[in-house]
Amino acid sequence: MSLEETGWKCNHCGHFNSRTAICAKCGKARSTPLAVHTSTTERANSMTNQPASPQQPARPSNPLRKFLTEEQDPAQVQKVFANVRQILTGGEEILYIAVQKPLMSLSPDSVVLTNKRFIVYRPTLLGGANFQDYIWRDLHDARLSEGMINSTVTLHTVKGQILTLGDLPKAQARKLYSFAQEMEERVREERRTREMEEKRAAAGGIVLQGGLPTAPAPASVPQEDPMQKLKKLKDMMDAGLITAQEYEAKKVDILSRF
Repeated sequence: MSLEETGWKCNHCGHFNSRTAICAKCGKARSTPLAVHTSTTERANSMTNQPASPQQPARPSNPLRKFLTEEQDPAQVQKVFANVRQILTGGEEILYIAVQKPLMSLSPDSVVLTNKRFIVYRPTLLGGANFQDYIWRDLHDARLSEGMINSTVTLHTVKGQILTLGDLPKAQARKLYSFAQEMEERVREERRTREMEEKRAAAGGIVLQGGLPTAPAPASVPQEDPMQKLKKLKDMMDAGLITAQEYEAKKVDILSRF
């Protein structure tokens, strides 16, 4: 770095001086302020104090990641998810996807569990798919059978239909079976509650929210014709069942109610 960059020029003799207040040649005091130049080190330090560039926005999370926890094939899960999502109803969401892992097939079947139903997804040769879906209320029983490598899950419906899906990896089959068992218990409780309400309704009770059924209102007793009552009393007197005095007393009582 030259003297011009680091010192000052005397206004009296023109001599360039270093960073001192007195001219080394004429002894005059400096009359102009000292030029301050930033050194290389200072410039480097100033660069480190620059505000950090704004962070890049975080990448959106992969919605399929939660369906790949038991070694599901990502390509198959993506295809199944995209197709099943198109048939979901309002408020319905996919909770789990299990994918077959057969040795020879390139288009394995899948089971999709939602909060409303269970769906068997069977791809076709031309790129389409067949859907078999049942609401959880239709589930009667779920069974798990484990083999040496893969497992089989069998679902029985209340109407006697049987849905079987084999060649499932054991971890996926167990997760599927556990979820089905949980929903089976929930459905069984809902079915039991509904049967109790139907029995109460059949007994004539009215179910109050949060309370016991009230007793049915007593049926009104039809009033008998007074003339019929008098005739019966006359017949009873003629038959000797009541005396004439009792007949007269009852007759007066009946006639007084007109």
